[in-house]
Amino acid sequence: MTHRIAISPQGALGLVWTASDIDSVVQSIQVAPEVVDAFDESFAGGLVHLASSRWQSAVKDWPAEFKFWRDFSRYYFSSLCRQYSSTSKQWSPIDPPDATTVQEWLQLAPPMQGLEYLTLIHLQKLWQDIDAYTHVTARACDEGLTGFLKSLDESWNLIGRVTFHLAENKRNPESPFAFIATYTQGQTQDGKPQHRPLADALRESIAAKDTAKLDQLLEPVSRAARSVNLVARLLETRRLFAPQSWGIGQAHEFLSSIPIMEQAGLVIRVPNWWNASRPPRPQVSVNIGSKEPSRFGIDGLDLKVGVTIEGEPLSQTELKQLLAAREGLVLLRGKWVEVDQDKLKSALEHWQELRKQHVGGVDFLQAMRLLSGAAIGHADNDSETVRWTRIEPGEWLQQTLKALREPSESGDIDPESVVQAKLRHYQIAGVRWLWFATQLGLGVCLADDMGLGKTLQVISLIALLQRHHRSTRNDSSPCLIIVPTSLLGNWQREIAKFAPQLKTLVAHRSVKSLDQLKAIESNPAREVADQDVVIVTYGAIRNAKWLTKIKWKLVILDEAQAIKNAGSIQTKAIKAIPARCRMIMTGTPIENHLGDLWSLFDFSSPGLLGTPAEFKRFVSSKDERRRSQNLAALRKLIQPYVLRRMKTDPSIVPDLPSKTEIRVDCNLSTVQATLYEQVIKDLEKSLDVATGIQRRGIVLATLIQLKQICNHPAMYLKGQSFDEKTSGKFAELKRLCLDICAKQEKVLIFSQFQTMCEPLSNFLKEVFGRPGLTLTGKTPAKLRGKLVSEFQQPFGPPFFVISVKAGGTGLNLTQASHVVHFDRWWNPAIEDQATDRAFRIGQVRNVLVHKFVTSGTLEERIDDLIQSKKQISQDMFDDSGEVNLTEMSDNDLLQFVSLDINKASSI
Repeated sequence: MTHRIAISPQGALGLVWTASDIDSVVQSIQVAPEVVDAFDESFAGGLVHLASSRWQSAVKDWPAEFKFWRDFSRYYFSSLCRQYSSTSKQWSPIDPPDATTVQEWLQLAPPMQGLEYLTLIHLQKLWQDIDAYTHVTARACDEGLTGFLKSLDESWNLIGRVTFHLAENKRNPESPFAFIATYTQGQTQDGKPQHRPLADALRESIAAKDTAKLDQLLEPVSRAARSVNLVARLLETRRLFAPQSWGIGQAHEFLSSIPIMEQAGLVIRVPNWWNASRPPRPQVSVNIGSKEPSRFGIDGLDLKVGVTIEGEPLSQTELKQLLAAREGLVLLRGKWVEVDQDKLKSALEHWQELRKQHVGGVDFLQAMRLLSGAAIGHADNDSETVRWTRIEPGEWLQQTLKALREPSESGDIDPESVVQAKLRHYQIAGVRWLWFATQLGLGVCLADDMGLGKTLQVISLIALLQRHHRSTRNDSSPCLIIVPTSLLGNWQREIAKFAPQLKTLVAHRSVKSLDQLKAIESNPAREVADQDVVIVTYGAIRNAKWLTKIKWKLVILDEAQAIKNAGSIQTKAIKAIPARCRMIMTGTPIENHLGDLWSLFDFSSPGLLGTPAEFKRFVSSKDERRRSQNLAALRKLIQPYVLRRMKTDPSIVPDLPSKTEIRVDCNLSTVQATLYEQVIKDLEKSLDVATGIQRRGIVLATLIQLKQICNHPAMYLKGQSFDEKTSGKFAELKRLCLDICAKQEKVLIFSQFQTMCEPLSNFLKEVFGRPGLTLTGKTPAKLRGKLVSEFQQPFGPPFFVISVKAGGTGLNLTQASHVVHFDRWWNPAIEDQATDRAFRIGQVRNVLVHKFVTSGTLEERIDDLIQSKKQISQDMFDDSGEVNLTEMSDNDLLQFVSLDINKASSI
């Protein structure tokens, strides 16, 4: 178990105690109780408390996100101290950093739960929350701001007291810079610190014969002097107390030391043209892909090398002037720029040599690495070459990347012309993006949130590819879709509904006979020659060597997490399947799981992330700053290959239905199938002799037994061990809830069996890594309100298991984004009533309703009956609307409840 900082879908921060391991690096760690208490009070209070110097050593051993948020909070306090002195009685709100700075912080954010919800707006809002909390807390402190700052860090009350100023002195070419040191004393009328020359403090100290106050004032200067020679000389010679005229060398030494001086507690004021984190300097300009590649695909991108300043190319005369400079700063085009001749020359030679090695241009993968700065498997990112290089996409590549980053810019092809569906605006954009990427030959990842219609978008793409083939007679090979067995029926239904023109072959024993499957294996080219789509399951991959004998137009992996284990036989077999293009589908944020990321992209874009050893070395640097930079570069590298839209996106929310129902097909384990068949045999024997009320009782008891077996064999056997491996529903529930957990969402799980609730709750506790809530008919009435209130908290329990009858009335659980009907109450009205616990007037989130149905059993046939109720005789339903099976004939009943083992099997 580990404490982690998580971000809710609404952008709130909180501390959770969980077993989930986001980045596969953190071991079991318990954060200091004081920090936990502070986060319990408020997330702003938690961040402020985290900034305290008390945790400087401890935070190194905590999960990476703690250090990130600590640094962000301390950045706020540094800004506060620099804007107002500790003697300030009043102060205005500290404005959040500008958009560029906030984006830099976002790029440096390490993997954490809910990272995808952290946006520029949310980070600026968190800054404002820290500011508001600080205002309230500091005013309540006896010593005001001074006392509050001291309580966090003793050194902070000194930050902002001494300021070093550097300005241009254009009237003196020999000494073109001027320096003066000041300190703050009192305030101006608008509450800002009032600056006085540091010489005044020296005179006052001498007059009062009291050096203690001066020593305290100069403490930040003394700290800086330990690391910066220039400051040490100013202090030793006492030139610090008088205005100075400086030459170019002294000014450059000063400018280069700004980060160290600021870290020591000094405030630095310099001309606007200097940015300490991005100093103005000439850079080797590398331009990639200025024109469209002449040969097929997107390899052979042209490479141009030059030298620029702020994007403007330099003439040969200007370049010679720079390379001849000796003092670190050069006045060029009326502006001072930093230059290091050796480093600039080295970088120029490096890129000129690379251009010679790639006369025919660079491939797209290499271009993406260069543009992102993700030098996986190379030492480039460890050298000074990167600092003196500016890599940019040329005009053609820039337009291509824009289309990949902004689906709305991916063309105007009309997907609704090939499917029988009205697509939402974001789905149309998604299909156009998929079309654009596949036409370029890119392997991509469709990672839209669950419920946004990934399957429909992919079917639309396949229909477009089929139409394109028929019009051009080009590339007649079919598309291959690999799916979990539980999604096989869904894909069949969706294709039949939305694109019935697609010729689809399902290579699974639930659809094909053994002889038909053998025919496919013996001559796959013949059997799939006239097909548009072939669907197989992950379970059949190991023995489906015939898949490697065809070069598929497009191979698609649904629930692609199935190949996260790069070393498994299944993963290796899938990666050996030849394809012109590849696609992975997932509903979870993939960047948070670095261990899985490599294997997924090794399938879709082989080579992009290097070898496993190179990738591990790249993302696991022991240097925290280097690791953060590498993770930022990694995000930038994979971003063009990933399309992810979230249900929380304001542009998507208005387009979503309030409730979306999804049928989840579950399989039976071997144990379940054996028990199911035995119960059917027992029923057949009993029906031979039973009549009337006795027969009705036997039928009802048998139906309950079959339902119990479909849930879990332990339920039927009255056992205590509810092992996930012996229940297809438990396996599907885990798969679903792992996605829900990854997105910091909440779920309600309904069962009609009160005895099923506790096993489900125990099982989900392991899945989510923390406990949830349970409500049954045995729950005292006075506890119901407390449970509801607890669940409704943003970082409250992630799941709530409820028996259908207990959850029928009096519950308002609108924090849930998902509802699971683990077993089916065969009256749709009762199911709808339970679902409505999660949907109320005024709720803004879309609710996904997952109805579990065991394939090949009476559950599937009952679901089919309910779905087609309007088209069949009402004799099948009783007065309450519930399915009525007791009045069937013996033969009809046995046929209705019989087991179709091919459908029920997980292979």
